[in-house]
Amino acid sequence: MYPGRWSKETPDKPAVVMGGSGEVVTYRELDDRSNRLAQLMCAAGLRRGDHIAIFMENHPRYFEVVWAGFRSGLYVTTVNRYLTGDEAGYIVDNCEARVLVTSAELREPATELIADTPNVEIRLMVDGTADGYESYEAAIERYPAEPLAEQPMGGLMLYSSGTTGRPKGISRPLPDVDVDQPDAVTGLLSMVFHFDQDSIYLSPAPLYHSAPLGFTTGTQSLGGTVVMMEKFDPIEALALIEEYSITHSQWVPTMFTRMLKRPVEEREQFDLSSHEVAIHAAAPCPVGVKQAMIDWWGPILHEYYGGTELNGLTYCNSEQWLAHPGTVGVPVLGTLHICAEDGTELAPGESGLVYFELPEMPFEYFKDNSKTRSAQHPDHPNWSALGDVGYLDEDGFLFLTDRATFMIISGGVNIYPQEIEDVLIQHPGVLDVAVIGVPNEDMGEEIKAVVQAVDGVDSSDLPNSVLAYAREHLASYKVPRSVDLIDEMPRLPTGKLYKRLLRDEYWGRHGSKIV
Repeated sequence: MYPGRWSKETPDKPAVVMGGSGEVVTYRELDDRSNRLAQLMCAAGLRRGDHIAIFMENHPRYFEVVWAGFRSGLYVTTVNRYLTGDEAGYIVDNCEARVLVTSAELREPATELIADTPNVEIRLMVDGTADGYESYEAAIERYPAEPLAEQPMGGLMLYSSGTTGRPKGISRPLPDVDVDQPDAVTGLLSMVFHFDQDSIYLSPAPLYHSAPLGFTTGTQSLGGTVVMMEKFDPIEALALIEEYSITHSQWVPTMFTRMLKRPVEEREQFDLSSHEVAIHAAAPCPVGVKQAMIDWWGPILHEYYGGTELNGLTYCNSEQWLAHPGTVGVPVLGTLHICAEDGTELAPGESGLVYFELPEMPFEYFKDNSKTRSAQHPDHPNWSALGDVGYLDEDGFLFLTDRATFMIISGGVNIYPQEIEDVLIQHPGVLDVAVIGVPNEDMGEEIKAVVQAVDGVDSSDLPNSVLAYAREHLASYKVPRSVDLIDEMPRLPTGKLYKRLLRDEYWGRHGSKIV
């Protein structure tokens, strides 16, 4: 549902506030600028079903580009702003974008990708120009700030994060409605998380990711205000909750960990009384971390599990989680099935691949039928899986064990790293941890923990301390054989860990890129 309504009813209300700079974009400005860009693209011949791409950091102009695509019936692909020119170029070319909008901050990779994107017809750059790019601001000023005569609703075609290979375009049919009609995301926000016109939503994550993009644009559809951080910082996030009287927020578990690792007097100096709903997703949250957050913030935590593919969704509130610690909830979209490798459905308590059943397959991987088929159950094409392993308890609550691709097989025993990571992150000297399988001549693989120390901690004896902690809290076969230290874990701000990059170092593979 396009927020043009609010440009008439509350034209001077902030649609977005930048957390660092304080820059404000009002609903009138958002509506006018997105109209101008929509007019530009229409004049260039783009029509319903065509594609555009955005390669930009968290920027106040981001939303007008997204909404211009939505109100023009276009597919919008947001590209990870941390990718190299080659990596970003692959996505822009693969998605068949006819328009690319980027920024002066990303001038270098944006220039590099030109050679790989010959089918892009219009290249626009915000805050400056570079060879091959026209000034975004000058380009849209040539067009009127009026809605198109027809405004069919567009949609997103986002790409998987590429943690296990080349990213895949996730394509879904465009909705057959106009842009001013309610959509599923807006309904989810209002009914489940109680968003409305008075909501003030803190977004600490990068907009290229599906959840921040969906929740921020959903907030604007409902007439609320988005407070967007340029980059996550644990203390700045808490300060923004107090400064703007934040009512709603969304996080990933690594953000919780970073806040909890700050000194108590530092993180508890802020007034968080306005904070009503704290949502988290993207990765399972260690039980100890989530319990600590509920103890601190109260029972305002809400969790969901689902993929960009929107093939299913689970949800739980704090009360449900406290009754089922570690769960990611019960299904609110689709029916859950836990299956063995051969497709056989498993009983409650047994771990297997997590499938969601819907009346029909809701997505396909763009131009890759084999990958689409590999996501489907061998006997039920309307059951789809995203590679997560888990089990259902007797009450139907889902528990995630790990990604299937991260499983360690040592001496024929299946070991799931997530369980070990959830324990080791509780060590007071550990800021971040990844557990991987590394070569072992006798066992096939052995367990290694890679640890990032808390700032200021003497790390000289940290590996021995972590091993002792593991022996105290884990079964012997789950205890890492060794612990290595790393300066910074290869995570994106979305919380996604590029575990493949860590594994490749130990398996003798070099030259790996994110994708």
